Amino acid sequence: MIHRAIVRLGAYARLVRLDRPIGIWLLMWPAMWALWLSSNGDPDERVFLVFVAGTVLTRSAGCAINDFADRQYDGHVARTKGRPLVTGEVRPAEAVGLCCVLGVAALGLVSTLNRQTQVLALAGGVLLLTYPLMKRFFPAPQLYLGAAFTWSVPMAFAAHNGGMPRAAWLLFAAGLLWTVAYDTMYAMVDRDDDRALGIRSTAILFGDADRLVVGIMQAAMLITIWLAGRELHLGAWHAGGVTAAALFALHQQFLIRRRGRTECMKAFANNNYVGMVIFAGIALEYLFRS
Repeated sequence: MIHRAIVRLGAYARLVRLDRPIGIWLLMWPAMWALWLSSNGDPDERVFLVFVAGTVLTRSAGCAINDFADRQYDGHVARTKGRPLVTGEVRPAEAVGLCCVLGVAALGLVSTLNRQTQVLALAGGVLLLTYPLMKRFFPAPQLYLGAAFTWSVPMAFAAHNGGMPRAAWLLFAAGLLWTVAYDTMYAMVDRDDDRALGIRSTAILFGDADRLVVGIMQAAMLITIWLAGRELHLGAWHAGGVTAAALFALHQQFLIRRRGRTECMKAFANNNYVGMVIFAGIALEYLFRS
């Protein structure tokens, strides 16, 4: 019985991608940027803990419902044919149930924050849960995902000061552009399979211009996040973080130059360092300012 329980828990963990935490980090970084910027480098401890735990819970819930929605397609895609719902290790009803449990837990955490943050959290939950449907008919589902993944920015500003200044909108735009750029790299891995199955993605939409469009979005993201810092009077440390992020973006362009699946996946994963160095620049700015 213990062995069966361990096997089942392992299947649940793989369903929600706990063995692949890159998605947690990519969802976490915009939240960390916003928490520090909305609090002048001194985030409220309770708000910080809610956002960290909420990020893990919502990403996990999103993975469960995404695999439930894609269970008829994943078996035909090389990268996803070993997922627990495809192999039968987890039943569809279990995936839905797990998503509900995780979602309720996340909402329970948000209920400890102010009303505006709670309303925004509900809207963000709808974005995350409906994203899998966008891949059926919307030609740029990565844009929808970008809004969902960056929804933590208005939530963080609402939790700390109840408003959305211009810097917050700039930060939201930067996070959205970043998400579309790195998820297009991710979609480039599955482009041939997705095209055959009728799944939409920006990798298919952009076609041969994919690298150029991704590069434009990367540049726009870096400029926008620099403008957000300028709006808040950040200086050299923040600029240094943005510069380091630009170097990682150039490395990613080098990786995807031939559009190989392995290299595109490496470029996607490399975005963790982009989020990290931008956050480091923000945190160091406030640390040495004080």
